[in-house]
Order: sequence, then C-alpha cells, then structure tokens
Amino acid sequence: MQFILDAIISFSNWLWGMPMLIILVGGSVIVTIRLGFIQFRYFPYAMRETFGKIFKKSNDGEGTISAFQATSTALASCIGAANIVGVPTAIAFGGPGAVFWMWVVALIGAGAKFAEIVLAIKYREKNEVGEYTGGPMYYLAKGIQGPLGKTLGFLFSFFLMIEIAPSIAAQTVSVVQSASTINIPNWIVGFALAIVVAIVVYGGIKRIAQVSEKLVPFMAIIYVIGSIVIIINNISELPSAIASIFKHAFTPAAAAGGFAGATITQTIRWGTARGVYSNESGMGTAPIAHAASVTDHPVRQAIWGLFENVVDTLIVCTVTALVVLVTGLYQAVPADQAGTIPSLAFQSVLGSSLGGGIVTISITLFVLSTIIRIDPLILDKNSLILPIS
Repeated sequence: MQFILDAIISFSNWLWGMPMLIILVGGSVIVTIRLGFIQFRYFPYAMRETFGKIFKKSNDGEGTISAFQATSTALASCIGAANIVGVPTAIAFGGPGAVFWMWVVALIGAGAKFAEIVLAIKYREKNEVGEYTGGPMYYLAKGIQGPLGKTLGFLFSFFLMIEIAPSIAAQTVSVVQSASTINIPNWIVGFALAIVVAIVVYGGIKRIAQVSEKLVPFMAIIYVIGSIVIIINNISELPSAIASIFKHAFTPAAAAGGFAGATITQTIRWGTARGVYSNESGMGTAPIAHAASVTDHPVRQAIWGLFENVVDTLIVCTVTALVVLVTGLYQAVPADQAGTIPSLAFQSVLGSSLGGGIVTISITLFVLSTIIRIDPLILDKNSLILPIS
C-alpha cells in the first residue's frame, strides 16, 4: 500500500513540474498571443467593468444567475485552503521568488481563462429544468466535430469526477487539522461540513450562487484584513520582503535557518504550480460556473475571469505570501510544516485565541466555499455519454 502511495506522490510531483508548465502555461501563452494580449491591453477596462460595477444588477441577456454570482461561484472553487496553506509551502520549497512566478502565471493564465469562459457561454445549453449549463464537456463536444470532440468532453467529465473525491478529502482534512488547534473534535467538524454542504448543493446552481455571492466576499475580506494587520505590524520588513521576491525570481535563494535553499528551477516549478492550482486558469472548472450567468455576450462575462485571477492570486495569495515573508517564519519552520506558518504568524501578533481563530475560520470558509462549488453541473448526464460512432 505504501508503495502505491509513494508512486502516486512521485507521479504527482512529476506532473506538476515540466509537463504542467508546458501544457497549461505554454497553452496560456499561445492563447494570450492569439488574443493579442487582451488581459494586458484591456486590463483597466476589465477592472472598471468588474470592481467598478460589482454590485450592479444586470438583466441584459439570458442566463440562470447574475454575472457576479457566477464569478463568486467560480471564485468559491479558486479560493480554497491552498490560498492559506499552499502559498507558504511554495515559498518553503521554492523560496521568495516563487511568488513572482505565481504572479506571472496569474497574468498569463488570465488569457486562457478568458478563452474558456467565452467558449462556455457560446456553447452552453439549457437543461431539462430550464437552467443554463456548460463548460469544457460541452464546448469540446460541440466545438470539435465528430467522435473526437465528444470523446474529449467525456474524458474531461470522467477525470474531473475522479478528481473530486481526493480534492474534497484534502480540503476537509485541512479544516479538521485547523479546528483541532482550538480543541474542536474532528467528528463535529466533519459532520457540520457534511450537513451544510448537503443543504446548499441540494438547491442546485441557483442556491450555490446565492450562498457564494455572500460567502466569498465575506471570507476574503476577513482574511485579507487580518493579513494586512500582520503585515503592518511587521511593516519595517516589507521592503526587504518585496525585494526578495524579485531578487530570488532569477537568482537562487540561499539556505537560512530551517529553509534549505532553492534553485531557480525549484522556484519556477513551485511558483508555477501554485499559480495554476490557485486560480485554475486552463483547468476547465471556472467556465462551468460562468456558463450559467446572465449575459448578452460571451466576452462581457469572460472579463470577470480576469477579475477572478486578480482577487484569487494577486490579492489573496499575495497577502498570504507577504505574511510569510515579513515574519520570516519560512526560515524558522521546517518545510514539511510550512502550512502552519500563517496560523503562527497570526498568533504571534493577535494571540493564540484570536489569531488562531481567524485562520481557522478563514480555512473553514475557504474550504466550505470550494466544496459547495462541486455542483451537479460537473456530472451532467449529457457530458458522460461516450460517442458510439
């Protein structure tokens, strides 16, 4: 059994190295070039249309949920426990420079996410209850003619279905471990999560969207404010922390304290993996939520994909990274325990109860938002029909 687990871990480590860099990042670069660097050329416009109109209700076009609800639902999947425990792990193994490559992937990946959402809207359908559904399983099957497209759509749905189980398990474990630090029994945490998730998911995409549009902004703001407090408390270290991000993006990070050092290859690998896994650009999950949005044009909704990468990676992941760097804890805590750094940082400033409580609540809400995002749309019966001709 241990041999199988070691083999799976080794394969995962290899997959999230050069293969993923080539497929996802390389693909994002190609799409970005083909779209004329749209995420850079129209970045100010995209921010005005998203941050500037975040609370504006729109009834233009057809759809099941609002543009912001769709974005909140997609962000619910992106903003998970990895935004808190994954970023310090990337820094622990890749050094401060990993944050720079995380930013690069977020900006380049925005091109791929833009394209995904456009395709999701263009090829979406109405299901038997009148709700709009879509995503890679639809636009692969309909956009690529013949058995190949249907096969690719089926394979996406099939492997995503398989991926859901370990993903939910890993997210849930992070909540249980965090809650144990404030003496909440594991079974209570697991049972409470199961009940809440069941109630939300049973209501379908509309209820998921309604919960997400309230939960996601609240949880993100709470965590970001807490992180800013930690950063301000260590404000004298902020300039050197930012400088280290850019310096070690191109030069090896030397060993210091509990930090074993990192080569440029390790830095790029960990930063890239964290950036891709965090904002999910090119992974096909975000467009599933966006396909249900009310919009009058695919491009109008795709702009919200740029907003997602800004919020998830450039804001939430960045404040986590700065908390790790300004406190210097990544040099004091062993790499295999790097996930505890945010909690330790919060506790060092706000005390064990308040600091630990904020991190525990944040992780719980982040994980809850991710789990409820696993909607029946992903397992739509039409996407699991393998072509016979």
